Amino acid sequence: MLVWPRLSAAADAGNHHVNPLLRRLPVLALAAAVAAHADSGSKPPASPTHPASSNLHGVTVDDPYRWLENPDDPAVQAWIAAQNQHTEAVLAAMPDGEAMTHRVQQLAVTSTTRSSPLLAGGTLFYMQETPPQPQPQLMAQKWPDGKARVLVDLNAGDGNTAMTGYWPSPSGRYLAYGTAEGGSELTTLHVLDVATGKVMSDALPYAGGGTTPQGVAWDADEHGLTYVRFPLPPAGTEVRQFDATLVHHVIGQPSASDEVVFGKGYSKVAEYRLLSSPGAKQLAVLANVGDGGPAEVYLREGTHWNKVLGDEANVRVAAWVGQRLFVTSFADAPRGKVLAVDERGKVDTMLPQRDGALQDVAPIADGFLVTRSWGPDWWMEQYDAHGTLVRRLPLPQHGIGIEGVAAEQGQDRALITYGGWTLPSRWADYDAKTGVLHTVFEVKPAADYSKVQVQRIDGTSKDGTKIPVTVLSMPGTTTNGQRPTILYSYGGYDIPIAPHFIASELAWLERGGVLAFANIRGGNENGEDWHAQGQKLLKQNVFDDFHAAALALIDTHWTDRRHLGILGGSNGGLLMGAALVEHPQDYRAVVSMVGIYDVIRHETNFANGAYNVSEYGTVSDPAQFKATLAYSPLQNVKPHTAYPAVLMTTGANDPRVAPWQSRKFTAALQNATTSDAPILLLTRMNAGHGIGAPFSQRVGNTAIMLTFFAQELGLDTK
Repeated sequence: MLVWPRLSAAADAGNHHVNPLLRRLPVLALAAAVAAHADSGSKPPASPTHPASSNLHGVTVDDPYRWLENPDDPAVQAWIAAQNQHTEAVLAAMPDGEAMTHRVQQLAVTSTTRSSPLLAGGTLFYMQETPPQPQPQLMAQKWPDGKARVLVDLNAGDGNTAMTGYWPSPSGRYLAYGTAEGGSELTTLHVLDVATGKVMSDALPYAGGGTTPQGVAWDADEHGLTYVRFPLPPAGTEVRQFDATLVHHVIGQPSASDEVVFGKGYSKVAEYRLLSSPGAKQLAVLANVGDGGPAEVYLREGTHWNKVLGDEANVRVAAWVGQRLFVTSFADAPRGKVLAVDERGKVDTMLPQRDGALQDVAPIADGFLVTRSWGPDWWMEQYDAHGTLVRRLPLPQHGIGIEGVAAEQGQDRALITYGGWTLPSRWADYDAKTGVLHTVFEVKPAADYSKVQVQRIDGTSKDGTKIPVTVLSMPGTTTNGQRPTILYSYGGYDIPIAPHFIASELAWLERGGVLAFANIRGGNENGEDWHAQGQKLLKQNVFDDFHAAALALIDTHWTDRRHLGILGGSNGGLLMGAALVEHPQDYRAVVSMVGIYDVIRHETNFANGAYNVSEYGTVSDPAQFKATLAYSPLQNVKPHTAYPAVLMTTGANDPRVAPWQSRKFTAALQNATTSDAPILLLTRMNAGHGIGAPFSQRVGNTAIMLTFFAQELGLDTK
């Protein structure tokens, strides 16, 4: 899936850097062959064209930058180095860089942060990071009052080894955790004895990551586990990230003897989510063909697997409530309903469709909790064992996003994690009997966010759909029509734009800038129809919605075209590419990270492209090819056009979006533009899509992004 975490450095261990801005960028390893370019900071290096093309459905698609797809070609390596050098020179010349970087670093160093809590056998497991620690540590403590201790610390060395996930055994005695190197996400699983802290001899390579998600389910007796694995490659060859299956491992045995137990021949682009019932008495698998689509639901019975729900049920998430599997189904229910599946596979409707889009379900006491959203508003509800509403939880009504729930079946208390635009992540202990919600942990920010003002406006898309836009500013930042404004969105894969802590981006607001976040189609904040209306043949709706959000900021006099910047990454990078080629006159600056720009070749010449067919459709279909060609950014770059300022970033080890996507699009824009605005590309050589990036990279990305926008949008210098 094309997940692109937010830039706020203290908010997540995510996708996408800062040492003081450009003097110490660690990835700019420059080739001696391009040293002669050092004195030409004003012009990018040359990008020659070479004849190449594809013929699809009788249409010839020219591809003059195809030569940039080969990273092993010395000419491509020299081109990357020259582009990095050019980018460094241009960014280093921006006078606000040092001050902006310093402020971003100040704001990033919050108190200790925590994330990803899980409860197992009365023990709370979670990730903990104390800025500027490169990577979070894995922690454990008896819940609720035990002393916390470190289980796994990956901070030795350069900080480029990241934890990709962790999975405690039913009693909490053991724990499996995954690691990956240099942003690759290709996971190796390790097993830890929680009581002793000893890492056992088991090392299970090729355990998913990147194209297909990792997953682990422990046996009830804790003597073994089932996990996701790619087929083992022949000696001396690289793994092919297709045809993942579920294999079973016995603790202490060599991984080469692990046997396939599910998924052989299921799909070349199979993805699996494993869910164990309390005590691991039952195991369910949510199986997907590629990203972003409905799951099929299987229950294990002995050594057999029974399919209890097909993709026609449009299942998205699930959780065990006792020994019944509760799933969110969107079949004939665009906002979602909850179905209960018992151990025999009998399906009952536990909760019919109600107001709000279903986001998640979790057990508590003898009933369950559900998380809902509508546009930018999120809330939680408690239900009893019969599906009767007990109460809405006493969370803030506006301005927060709910990050998750840590709970165990039969326990009256659960840990709710949430945060908001001005609210750093916090954990609250919820008592299902009394309804009391008590904060037990909160991040202490490095500044006062209480004065940030949050407003809501609406844009109107081309087809009349209303698009919510949340606008953040400081007191005194009036709508004078010229405010430097950054508009962000994503628009795909069911991923909503939820309120999240703005963290270091406060540096932008402090100087009179404006931040805006658009709830466009492709996400699921208004239900599954909202997602479906931004998929496949309807993908153009996403771009129209974003443009409508931009025009709404102009029409309400927050900004104008000379002071409007746009920001996105991954699938949101595709959004950025489409936005700037469709409406180059409406934006002054664009920052696009790890984006897809050649959608035609994404499917046909990159492993993860095949996984994305369920979201984008396939160019092998004539109608989909026609629709894709109409919006694919690379194919719609027009010669002799004044394009806005552009900063693109990519990672050389990215398993989700090919780095050549950014190379080809950069070259095309640089050769086509008639404006003096810079078009820049930064390639990080020991990085990937951004998942698991070390703290310095996350902070650095924010500093570079804000410095670029400050220069191009005319932010006040202080």
